[in-house]
Amino acid sequence: MPIEVASKRRKVQRPGAVVVDVTSRGPDPWVRFSPFYPHGQIPVPLSPGVTSESVEGLWQALKVFDGADVDPPKLAVTSMKGLKRTVRRFGPVRGHRAGLGGEGLLDYRSARLEIYLPAYRWVLEHRLAAEVARLRELAETADVVLLDYTTNGDVEDLGTPLSHAALVADHVRRIAAPAS
Repeated sequence: MPIEVASKRRKVQRPGAVVVDVTSRGPDPWVRFSPFYPHGQIPVPLSPGVTSESVEGLWQALKVFDGADVDPPKLAVTSMKGLKRTVRRFGPVRGHRAGLGGEGLLDYRSARLEIYLPAYRWVLEHRLAAEVARLRELAETADVVLLDYTTNGDVEDLGTPLSHAALVADHVRRIAAPAS
């Protein structure tokens, strides 16, 4: 399926391709793919009964720094702003809490696998089914390029932030593949 990811920071040179900006600055309906988008009622992994407005909100809420533990109010942010918690403000990241009330900390790789990926997959399956179907339809007739600020689609590459556009592309390819 002709769907790829490109950096929003570079000019895309793909004549005939449908270019779709899936960042928080993208147009509607594609902005809904942004992890910052407030879909609401997103189950927080490892936190039974707890939900978040956005994937980014739960990711940031569970982040633990040398100078700060979890930040539950991040779960309720609907403005797509004020979500990031930074090393500059709170000191080095120690990990992500294994659930809002969890005792243990997950390293970055484990947090990606146990928190971010399940939460984003849930959104793709439960909040973005129509948009995913539309991307699949577009990809059946043209090359599709998804724009994101980062292009890392390798969950194991911990040196670069994970591209949610790469997760979208993989999801669209997976649901478009014939069952065997």
